[in-house]
Amino acid sequence: QVQLVESGGGSVHSGGSLRLSCAAPGYSDGGYYCLSWFRQAPGQEREGLGTLNHDGRATYTDSVKGRFTISQDNAKNTLYLQMDSLKPEDTAMYYCAADRRSYWARDIPCTVVSSQYTRWGQGTQVTVSS
Repeated sequence: QVQLVESGGGSVHSGGSLRLSCAAPGYSDGGYYCLSWFRQAPGQEREGLGTLNHDGRATYTDSVKGRFTISQDNAKNTLYLQMDSLKPEDTAMYYCAADRRSYWARDIPCTVVSSQYTRWGQGTQVTVSS
């Protein structure tokens, strides 16, 4: 299986911005899918941040709504997570994940339940200092 590859993590001060990228070949050539971002801080469970479906509709969890934006560049087979107004509590390993849907499941809403996703990247670290 083709793996997803995240990049763009780093260290920033509180209030700063970062844009994460996720190389996701095979998810911009039509078909039905969900592409999502998750994060996991040390000692904590993996947290879903938001999801983008094949129609380009994005939804977000309350913890990042208004600060984070998910987008996709089909020509580059890349998913992005633009993170603004970063806070120290945003410090975590960030992961992208993909779930390909069948025609029959195309209208089922995408979720940020991690068990839904079969393909993951290796993660990229984001550290926000106060």
